[in-house]
Amino acid sequence: MTHSPLLSLDEARTRIKHAVQPIRGSERVVLNAALGRTLAEKILSPINVPGDTNSAMDGYAVAGSDLPVSGEITLTVVGTSSAGHPFKREITSGQAVRIMTGAVLPPGADTVVMQEHVERAGDTARIGAGHRPGQHVRNAGEDLSIGQPVLDPGRELIPADLGLLASLGFGEVSVKRRLRVAFFSTGDELRSIGEPLAEGEIYDSNRYTLRAMLVRLGVDLVDMGIVPDQQEAIEQAFLDAAAIADTVITSGGASVGEADYISQTLGKLGQVEFWKIAIKPGKPLAFGTVGDTLFFGLPGNPVSAMVTFYQIVQPALQRQMGREDTALLRLHATCTTDLKKRPGRTEFQRGILRQNEDGTLSVASCGAQGSHILSSMSRANCFIVLSAESAGIRAGERVEVQPFAGLI
Repeated sequence: MTHSPLLSLDEARTRIKHAVQPIRGSERVVLNAALGRTLAEKILSPINVPGDTNSAMDGYAVAGSDLPVSGEITLTVVGTSSAGHPFKREITSGQAVRIMTGAVLPPGADTVVMQEHVERAGDTARIGAGHRPGQHVRNAGEDLSIGQPVLDPGRELIPADLGLLASLGFGEVSVKRRLRVAFFSTGDELRSIGEPLAEGEIYDSNRYTLRAMLVRLGVDLVDMGIVPDQQEAIEQAFLDAAAIADTVITSGGASVGEADYISQTLGKLGQVEFWKIAIKPGKPLAFGTVGDTLFFGLPGNPVSAMVTFYQIVQPALQRQMGREDTALLRLHATCTTDLKKRPGRTEFQRGILRQNEDGTLSVASCGAQGSHILSSMSRANCFIVLSAESAGIRAGERVEVQPFAGLI
């Protein structure tokens, strides 16, 4: 094992990105099971969408050449075209067809006049000036044409994608296999929920937050529970996890105390760069491999574990899942509270972001920022991101924020 100097957050992300490769393997799933999965194939449109030139409005289908430049014209209504029931005869000059939204334009028509702009009397329709040829018409292939690229591999499929694929007639799709992640907590002070607490003991909250964060990503989970601070037990847990998972994540034991065996064990069984990253909270982070399995050792403090997961581990897992790289949303807001900070590390303080009545954004600290205060993550709805160079913020200054929406 080698000890690296304090790394900037950007450098740590870059090194991990270069070390992480997408997993191999895909499977075909029915469309209803594809939500949130990673697309494994390039989708080309097999049909035109829309398939036929149709009306965008309820009204009357006419030939654009019949539209009057001034005054009015009276046309003979020769039939009706509704969705699924087209009028198939060709219309000639002086004729119109009553048409509904989504209905196919009859041959000879290239324009739709909204029903509100037509005076209907029996079998005649009177239309005034002010219309243009081609109006209120959806042309065949206007949305997608045959052979046009629709979705690229690496996309996380969202509800709109499933509707789009259904509109093209796809009943199933090829997706990347699910990433398998094994995780466990370390620490003799940890107890599972339901066990009595002795003096100095705490309940293991990290496994619950970590499990929930991983569920959001749609991975297969292997919860290996709590592993005691014993070299042999941690070594065996590493071997067991690496044998069944693509990635192993631990919380606790990533610092340099006498009982912190994570980095020692990883150095013995695999390869490790033990990083002290210039962020707060969450400086200690172990990253490496055991065979072909990736490993992330998160800090034991609960907020530190969550911050390092969202800022470092989650992007790495998404890359491993084969997903396209996407930048996380960053906004700027006026800070309404003073924020204390020393230069040297990028800080992710927890805040409450609000939209004011005038549409501007403001953010305030949600309170105490200790890495052990998990309630700060529950109260907050964003990270207030303070650069390594920052020496603190005065109320009224602008700050960068990272909303939890889309991240958590």
